[in-house]
Formats: sequence, structure tokens, C-alpha cells
Amino acid sequence: MKVLIIGAAGMLGRKLAEKLAQSRQLSGEPITHLTQVDVVEPITPEGSDFPVENQACDFSKMDNAHRLISQKPDVIFHLAAIVSGEAEADFGKGYAINLDGTRHLLDTIAAKDGYCPRFVFASSLAVFGTPFPDTIPDDFHQAPLTSYGTQKAIGELLLSDYSRKGLLDGIALRLPTIVVRPGKPNAAASSFFSSIIREPLNGQEAILPVPENVVHWMASPKAATRYFVHAAEMDTSAFHGSRAFTMPGLAVSVSEQIETLRKIGGQACVDLIKRLPDPMVEKIVLGWPERFDTKRALSVGFQPDTSFEAIVRDYIKSEGISI
Repeated sequence: MKVLIIGAAGMLGRKLAEKLAQSRQLSGEPITHLTQVDVVEPITPEGSDFPVENQACDFSKMDNAHRLISQKPDVIFHLAAIVSGEAEADFGKGYAINLDGTRHLLDTIAAKDGYCPRFVFASSLAVFGTPFPDTIPDDFHQAPLTSYGTQKAIGELLLSDYSRKGLLDGIALRLPTIVVRPGKPNAAASSFFSSIIREPLNGQEAILPVPENVVHWMASPKAATRYFVHAAEMDTSAFHGSRAFTMPGLAVSVSEQIETLRKIGGQACVDLIKRLPDPMVEKIVLGWPERFDTKRALSVGFQPDTSFEAIVRDYIKSEGISI
């Protein structure tokens, strides 16, 4: 089985590649080749016993899309994106990567006769827009309030339509915000949800730009990786209509995050959080829903995290942090 990961240098792309290197198979078939692509050259996952090809390229260019699909990978994981805050700040760049790049990939796949790969697309909860009910069902109307959400919503619709036509076998995952993300903050408006845990646990100051009563839908990197693998392996033969699933998560308030940090790391960690309101970030975040009914995803085998405390403790263990 040949696998392609687009956006492989990002945090989730790296963790997905590591998971594939460990399992060495998808759907019971051995992985025979992995191609990793990003704007910077990805790193070969440790322990892989199959050939890994790493490429640095701009996948939004049609010529590069043709090159990436030339080997007809059996499974394509599309994780590449200009994230929320950056897509809002750079309108043209967001559409070039998040929409044009995705369309080039889909059209390149569609042009190959007899080729119908599993295509797993990283979507976002930003496809939804106000006014929100207390809990958002899968079939809630798509009315995004940001360019990023609009681009992801279009990607979902394209994926469902191309799947309906039998040109590919697509699954779109509306991912919760991933917390705790290792490494450095990114340009996403939601980045601080990880920062207020990650930085204090590493003895560094963190900025909190929103009020503590903000509630957000979260999942761990481990759960997100599990979601991608399950999406690549699940039976889609009974699916009709939308191929988009809202992923299970936990509705966690900023104050609950802080209390979990206090429980695990002590008051000294909490004291490293600096309140610095940012109206732009607050406006974006408050435009996102807080809670979701994910029974559709649960019914087909997607499994959530157990608690926010478990998420933080897993981050500490995986990153080798001493408390």
C-alpha cells in the first residue's frame, strides 16, 4: 500500500507518520511506500521499515499536484493548510493553499482513469457559524465567519461531490482544536489553548488573550492521529450525502484548563500565565461553537479522549517533561 501525507512537516503530519511507521500497515495491508510533502522537507519517521520519500514543494501549484499523484497512492492524507489567523490576515494566501491547492489535487485525481484513492481531508469546526444552539449536530448549517472556515467548507463540499461521482473515496474530519500541541505556537487563533499549558510546564510565560469563561472543543494529538488512521481504514460503502464528520472532543473552559494546570504543575505554573486581551483573537474564538453532538462519528468507531487531565498528563509523558 502506497501512502501520501501532504502537510507532513506539521505537528499532526509528523505524529501520523510516526504512527504509520510503528504500525507498518493500514487496513491489514503492509505499507510499501510513504511519500511526505510540505513546504519544507519533512523528516523521515524513526523506525520506518518501508521506503520514505520526502519532498519540499508548494502543492497548490498544478504541476506539483500532478507529480504527487503520479504514483497513484492508495491513501492520501491532506493535512496542509494556512491556519485560521494567518488565512484571515492574508486573504490571497489562504485561498491559494486552502482552496486552490485542494482543488488541484482533486482534479488531478479525477483525471486518472480507474483511480479512486481513499482521501482523508483535515477540515475544521470553523465551517459552522452563529447563531449556535447549545450543542451542534453534524447537520447544522455551514455558515463560516472566517475565510479559513469558508475554505474548509468548500473543501468538504468538493470532497463529497467527487466521492458521489466515484472519483475518489473521501472522508473529511472536522477536527477539534488540538491540545496540547508540542513545539512552538503557530499562527492559529486557537494557539493559546496549548500555550497556556505548554509554556508554563516548560517554565516559560504564556499569554492568555481571552476571558477564562471561554469554552472550547478540544482533542489530544494522540486522538487526532487515531482519527486519521481510522478514517483511512473505515468502511464507507454505506455512506450517502456528506462525507464530513465532526470529531469527538471535550468541551473545556479556559478556567478548567488553568485548574488542571494547577493540579498537575502547581501554582508556580499558573503564575506564568499573563492575561493580555486581544480583541481580534477573542472575536475569532467567540465565533466558534463550544459543544458538539458527535454520535454519528462515535457510531462508526471514532474514539475520544477520556479527560482533559489525561490529555495534559499524556503530553508530559510524551515530551519527557519533569514536574
